[in-house]
Amino acid sequence: MEKAKVLILAGFLGSGKTTLLKQLLIEERRKGSRPAVLMNEIGSVSIDSDAVPGDIPLSELLNGCVCCTLQDQLERQLLLLCQQHAPETIIIEATGVAHPIDILDACLSPDLLPFIKDPLIISVIDSPRWLKRENMSIQSRMLLTEQVKHADLLLWNKTGSVTEAEREQLLEDQNRLNPKVTALFTDYAKVDNSLIRSLSSHEKGDYQTVRIGEQLKVKTFIHTFSGPVSKERFEDWLRNEAPDTIYRMKGYMQFSEKPGTVLMHYSYGLPQYEPEFMKKPLRIVIIGEELDKDELSSQLNRLVE
Repeated sequence: MEKAKVLILAGFLGSGKTTLLKQLLIEERRKGSRPAVLMNEIGSVSIDSDAVPGDIPLSELLNGCVCCTLQDQLERQLLLLCQQHAPETIIIEATGVAHPIDILDACLSPDLLPFIKDPLIISVIDSPRWLKRENMSIQSRMLLTEQVKHADLLLWNKTGSVTEAEREQLLEDQNRLNPKVTALFTDYAKVDNSLIRSLSSHEKGDYQTVRIGEQLKVKTFIHTFSGPVSKERFEDWLRNEAPDTIYRMKGYMQFSEKPGTVLMHYSYGLPQYEPEFMKKPLRIVIIGEELDKDELSSQLNRLVE
């Protein structure tokens, strides 16, 4: 049996991992190959799993992080995917607070060696967030640095608004932390799949452990809307009331100004909307540090028209 190649998609919350996943799956299907996906969310609800077509094998690990509390489950789910579906490629989309080396270690389990090969770490980094990382907690900055340091392929994403001087700073940081890495400046995580296929993992150095609940105080909660909200008031809330410690929001909303449901993505102060044509529950997943859940829910409830 041919071994499956493993792609580990790492990167902080809202960096663009799911966008990259969608593109990789399109390319895998175009080639007629057999992909499988393993997704991890620290909350109890996964919104990103909607990005995986129904005919592609998918395993979800919720309510924890595969780099610590769910590491044993990660090994078991990878083994099941291999035994039940014999994929040619397995794409692991880690939660944004996972350490890529812990995921790599799980992939190198002796039980998995007959089934998988060449685990590759692809780190997707939100370039504006990296350049202003001093605004993040010490633990979050540490994790972000580790995601850069141990990448085999580094995507400096969201570089459309980055100046030439800032690009030079990104290159300087990259060469200081991970001089062996293959790196690209991207928008929407666009990368040639043939480049990924040509890469191999390089030797990893020492790493700093960063764990949810121990050092990294990231929490998640789900807010359900009772009806449509004003888009203008929602975006005003994002600008003026939403705490800076919200790293990511994603979910389904309806706006009173226009009929229909949208999939809302939010990271680093910028919301994006995609039309959603299936009936979905009106709820969003909010991830961040030092969040007052009761206060946030009260603020969001006041936006309902």
